[in-house]
Amino acid sequence: MMKKITVVSPCYNEEDNVETCYETVKAIFDRDLPNYEREHIFVDNASSDRTVEILRAIAAKDPTVKVVVNARNFGVYKSTFNGLRHATGDATLCMLPVDLQDPPEHIPEFVKLWESGYDVVAGARSTREEGLVLRSARKAFYRIVNGLGEFELPPDVGEFQLVDRKVLDAVLSHNDHYPYIRGIIASVGFRRVIIPYTWKARKRGVSKHNLMMLIDQALNAIFAFTKAPMRFCTFVGVGIAVLSILFSLASVVLWLLGIGIAPRGTTTIIVALFFLSGVQLLFIGMLGEYITAIHNQVRGGPSVIEKERINIDEVATVGGPGSVTKLTPRKA
Repeated sequence: MMKKITVVSPCYNEEDNVETCYETVKAIFDRDLPNYEREHIFVDNASSDRTVEILRAIAAKDPTVKVVVNARNFGVYKSTFNGLRHATGDATLCMLPVDLQDPPEHIPEFVKLWESGYDVVAGARSTREEGLVLRSARKAFYRIVNGLGEFELPPDVGEFQLVDRKVLDAVLSHNDHYPYIRGIIASVGFRRVIIPYTWKARKRGVSKHNLMMLIDQALNAIFAFTKAPMRFCTFVGVGIAVLSILFSLASVVLWLLGIGIAPRGTTTIIVALFFLSGVQLLFIGMLGEYITAIHNQVRGGPSVIEKERINIDEVATVGGPGSVTKLTPRKA
């Protein structure tokens, strides 16, 4: 019996790229992986251009192509995580964006390593065709997460990873309202190998990832997988309290010795006031991040609402109740 490889491709307003992505993946399977069954799942985030129309046409002529159309834009991570729930392959490529900045030419190599016994074959963007500022920011992010986290998040590894079925089941068992997929994969463990590659510049269309989205994803990773921010608040609070007590004791001793400490004006008071106010606001902000994450998680409700499914007969329910709405299946 042929093994099945699933490829999940999120997209949003990518009418210039979806067909190229489909044709490229199909050609790679036909040429390099003829003994494997292909399943290509496109997850559309409520595109306003012709993306869905093109995907319908592709799915109509190729039943191995499955399409999920969201009711609105739920963001790339929620959308992709929901797409993974529909994967039925023996191994799954968690994310192949349709812009093909992550090169699909590595899929045969990934499959070969998976067949050799690795449960996770992860691509690492060792070379990025992007600006210096963004590269530096990414490096700083991985240093922070790995310095504060309880497990290692491999630098430059994104969601371009081929994972075994048992790994995917472990990932989908997380009922996370805002899933950081690469972090979840790293947290579940299993045997892993990392393959470096060049992250290519986008050839067509405009990237939907702006600076604020990248910052949001970085903060989500830090607060979801580390408890260091709260620990930092505790240590700094204790440190400030100890310094205050020591300063008070020193003032009393100097006063008893007749030396005294004369006030030198309002500058010191103002600086100290603003410094302590800033520290308090920082801690309140950190608490707010955790409270917001808790609120979103306990509030319940579906993380993604699907408007339409094409060539999908059944929905996997792994990942906890309320993770996705169930609609009547629709075939192309």
